[in-house]
Amino acid sequence: MSTKEKIQEDVLYAEKEDRQNEIVLYNDDVNTFDHVINTLIYACEHTPEQAEQCSIIVHYKGKCTVKTGSYDELEPRCSMLLDAGLSAELV
Repeated sequence: MSTKEKIQEDVLYAEKEDRQNEIVLYNDDVNTFDHVINTLIYACEHTPEQAEQCSIIVHYKGKCTVKTGSYDELEPRCSMLLDAGLSAELV
């Protein structure tokens, strides 16, 4: 492998590592505001105010990005949301 190819490979790897993923929370007709708020505080480490604002956005807009970061950081958080009965997706 040439030096140029090695540099290109390193740049591609770094770009992949820097890519930000998102947890998107979707509205449903099952969960209460309190449950959603408490789950966001627990799973995403939101402040009560952040969690309340996200729950309102989800209610009126149908979805809301509730956390951004690396895939490895977000995957267990998304699993906690799903385990709590919320509709969420890691994108």
